[in-house]
Amino acid sequence: MTGVRSSTVDGVLARSARRTPEHTALRYADRSWTYAELDAAVSTAAAVLAGEHGLRPGDRVACYAHNSDAYLIGFLGCARAGLVHVPVNQNLTGDDLTYILEQSGSALVLTDPDLADRIPAAFPVSPLRDAPDSLLAATATPRAFVPEREPAAADLVQLLYTSGTTALPKGAMMTHGALVHEYVSAITALGLRATDRPVHSLPLYHSAQMHVFLLPYLAVGAQNIILDVPDADRIFDLVEAGQADSVFAPPTVWIGISQHPGFATRELGGLRKAYYGASIMPVPVLERLRERLPALAFYNCFGQSEIGPLAAVLGPDEHEGRMDSCGRPVLFVEARVVDEDGKEVPDGTAGEVVYRSPQLCEGYWDKPEETAEAFRDGWFHSGDLAVRDAEGFFTVVDRVKDVINSGGVLVASRQVEDALYTHPAVAEAAVIGLPDERWIEAVTAVVVLRGDATAAELVDHARERLAHFKAPKKVLFVDELPRNASGKILKRELRDRFA
Repeated sequence: MTGVRSSTVDGVLARSARRTPEHTALRYADRSWTYAELDAAVSTAAAVLAGEHGLRPGDRVACYAHNSDAYLIGFLGCARAGLVHVPVNQNLTGDDLTYILEQSGSALVLTDPDLADRIPAAFPVSPLRDAPDSLLAATATPRAFVPEREPAAADLVQLLYTSGTTALPKGAMMTHGALVHEYVSAITALGLRATDRPVHSLPLYHSAQMHVFLLPYLAVGAQNIILDVPDADRIFDLVEAGQADSVFAPPTVWIGISQHPGFATRELGGLRKAYYGASIMPVPVLERLRERLPALAFYNCFGQSEIGPLAAVLGPDEHEGRMDSCGRPVLFVEARVVDEDGKEVPDGTAGEVVYRSPQLCEGYWDKPEETAEAFRDGWFHSGDLAVRDAEGFFTVVDRVKDVINSGGVLVASRQVEDALYTHPAVAEAAVIGLPDERWIEAVTAVVVLRGDATAAELVDHARERLAHFKAPKKVLFVDELPRNASGKILKRELRDRFA
């Protein structure tokens, strides 16, 4: 009876292909795939990965690539072959990239040819597209795939790396079953329908675009468009042409859209659903968007990678009077607000958000201590401080961990500090996130100098050692950093002082 009761990530697509084989599933650039064609391409990709590359169920396969139809086919091919997909931010380079490939034990790296030279020589590489021997090229000759063993709901399907307060990211171990539960939660909470026309422009390595939108939309049989990047003009063109009516973007992108000259002049009445998340949406920006498009339904999506990532949603009819709320828990998520002892606090009292859910990860890959710390007393501890009201709506007020959410991407402050400390003029450094119109939270370094250095020099120094999105946007100089009695730097005080 193995697998009889299982539901897998690739099975989501397979069921849609059996229901509506000739319906268009996906468009990217000049390519279009029906559900039957896309499902056949996934089987071919699985056959190539298992056959030509000799990969076995449980092997990890990293994907370091740009958005494309090939990216999706590679992920679902891994899922069908029983492999564990490891999405990697294509902006990472050097030690950041090497760490994830090594820590995950990736046996193969799927990549785009223009990124291949960044990958350390120790790791086998295979092109996803734009090459005669690419995975996408192989799908031109469909082949059947017979798995060594059928993947099951309890099997791992992806490692989602998420930064914490330390410099080293953790790989959240997601199973097929956890993600399928999350897809059902997303479909229910976000009102996803086969008649929607969603456009997917955020990076597919990010769990929100892939698991809150693209896979759930494939599950309901919608027609999906993948873009390389969130290009406002391209999105406007698709909306005016009637080819797109649903868009997800972090607040930084919505800010750019609201400030774009075309936002005030283009015919955008066909846009019906607007989803935002990954970081806090400034209320004035949301008000500006709603004033321009009063019929547009806004959904606030909140969560974290460890839970799939959708944990709570604020629906379009729930915004009035609570624009700063992240909503209520979705279908398969139970959430509480607790104190430091793990006891539930009264409504209106700030505490840490903890979860119980079949959407949760199994823990962190090869990090038993971090797993034990996060999963305590039968609950997953999120690290978010929030307040719950009497109606069950949650409002996030702070973070337990010193993670900066810059434009929807998490940046570990410790790693930025370590880079700054390598400059000879830096005596002390504390990195915090400060409110910013564009980035929501701008990575900001507060520095005590022991020699001569300018702010621009320190930013350049950090950029030489980090991915550019991690480098400080601003450097502030102080005579000393505030500390408590035990010597710990009081970052909350710095945030209050400079905000």
